[in-house]
Amino acid sequence: MKEITLETKVADLLNDYDGMKDILIKVNPKFKKLNNPVLRRTLAKIAGVKQAAVVGGMEPMDLLNQLRVAVGQEPVSVDMTEMQNEEDENIPTWITETPTESIDANELLDKEDNPLAKAFNILRKFHEGEILTITSDFKPEPLIEEFEKQGHEVYSQELEEDKFITYVKK
Repeated sequence: MKEITLETKVADLLNDYDGMKDILIKVNPKFKKLNNPVLRRTLAKIAGVKQAAVVGGMEPMDLLNQLRVAVGQEPVSVDMTEMQNEEDENIPTWITETPTESIDANELLDKEDNPLAKAFNILRKFHEGEILTITSDFKPEPLIEEFEKQGHEVYSQELEEDKFITYVKK
């Protein structure tokens, strides 16, 4: 079996290891979202272990090592200074502008719809400077990275426990 790393995609974990979905849910109940077929077909293909940890509100190394131990691999240690993202503590001023459109990722997932596809369809129609907000009960780290790859400005904040708002500016 392949070695599990922080970059290992969730879809690969689910395909390569029998019972991995149950292991993930046991490690963190927030991963019950993996029962959603849309999520498994879409976000699981782009989200790695590190991103899944952020979504689950966990330290990436903690999730990584729990998964490694569950499948019989040795835990690993990494210098945490390598792991830390240099997040700018300054909140961008553009998030105070009225969003052009808003979507609820949880509602879309409940309807077995794809939040990433919906967001990209909306953003495609936007003019430069327009803002989309996405609410969810998790920090949508995989979506954030995809938006940034497309050249959008992104800021996400936790409003309260299990309530995040992510701002995407075209």
